[in-house]
Amino acid sequence: MAKRRISDLPVFDAAEHLDTEEAQRAYLSAILEEGDTELFLQALGDVAKAKGMSEIAEKSGLGRESLYKAFAPGKKPQFETVFKVARAAGLEIRIL
Repeated sequence: MAKRRISDLPVFDAAEHLDTEEAQRAYLSAILEEGDTELFLQALGDVAKAKGMSEIAEKSGLGRESLYKAFAPGKKPQFETVFKVARAAGLEIRIL
């Protein structure tokens, strides 16, 4: 039996599983509870991909390619970008 390498495994894309607004909100809420800002930015990028980057770009007034770059692993988008993407995705940032 041939050994499987990690590179042979399919890449997991969370965006493929975030097919409802309820799932998207639950995903982001769970990650916010962890308190990991880098993970939250990645999750917001996943939600943007799930909604459709073209749609998010149009609604936010930001370029589609710029969004992909801003939410790439290890990137730290400006708060203005995060805020615009959240609003374009139908999300609210509130302090309770």
